[in-house]
Amino acid sequence: MRQLSIIISVYKVEKYIREYMESVFRQGLADDQFELIIINDGTPDRSMEVVADIISAHDNIKVVNQPNQGLSVALNAGLNIAKGEYILFNDPDDILVDNSVGPLLSQTMTTKPDIVLADYIKTTDEEISSYRHINQNCSQPKEKTGRELLLEDLDPYRCYKCRALFLRKFLLENNIRFVPGIFYQDVPFIHECYLKAKRCIRMHWLFYLYRSNRPESATNSFNHKKAMDFCIVVKELWKLSMMKRITKEERQKIRHDAFASLSVMVDKTVRHIDNAKERREIICHLHQETLNMFFSNGWKQRTTTFLLHHAPLLYLSLQEKRKR
Repeated sequence: MRQLSIIISVYKVEKYIREYMESVFRQGLADDQFELIIINDGTPDRSMEVVADIISAHDNIKVVNQPNQGLSVALNAGLNIAKGEYILFNDPDDILVDNSVGPLLSQTMTTKPDIVLADYIKTTDEEISSYRHINQNCSQPKEKTGRELLLEDLDPYRCYKCRALFLRKFLLENNIRFVPGIFYQDVPFIHECYLKAKRCIRMHWLFYLYRSNRPESATNSFNHKKAMDFCIVVKELWKLSMMKRITKEERQKIRHDAFASLSVMVDKTVRHIDNAKERREIICHLHQETLNMFFSNGWKQRTTTFLLHHAPLLYLSLQEKRKR
């Protein structure tokens, strides 16, 4: 068994994928320590062609070709065939800091936690190369429970799968998967992982460079489909908050994060959906999806809940006026 499986989904990343894959092989890891699983999610561009030489040069690369089914399905497919003891989910339009995964993996294999959470930085095309080669010292790793990560480390606006290593056995035994067919799939995935993990490690160690200005990325565009997916995210988080044997504090945190997703969806709908009829359809759908949800932490949540339940179009009108 290899120590690590790195899983990526490839779709329209021709401009970026070579730089990413080159960074994978600058980690100070021997090929027999890890595998790179590439799910070609029916990419219509030359993404696979531009890295064909790298693929042929390494026998620890697996390529799976499938019709386009979306990122969640691709990552789940990669997890199903992974053999590494730990899983690292990456996006091939980002890169890894040189020689950063080796020390992270060494700490992981020594302690064998369910999750190891490390650091990332948002950067741009112009800045990203300046972070590739950095000298850093790792602070003393801190052992936490998953629920401590949930309460102390999880920013609802920055739920990124790419900044953590996950014990494959932990994911499989708890049947944790990405919700198929949606954008923002990291949000319910990370929350479920943190809720169910027992032993975790928090390391202040920069290893992932997140390219924040890619115009084609899910975070830099918005449409009707993504609004609908936000509704699914809110619904999935609410379901997690109904889990048995969680504390009142944990339930409040998950519902707070669900409300954060709801608020982002409404804000993006008002700002980026130009068609008034389409905006109304989205808010009416949100109304239906949240009828059994009661957000009650503070006046804003209570007011929003009341308006969504009883006067969704008035709520939309108020949001539209606020954004003018």
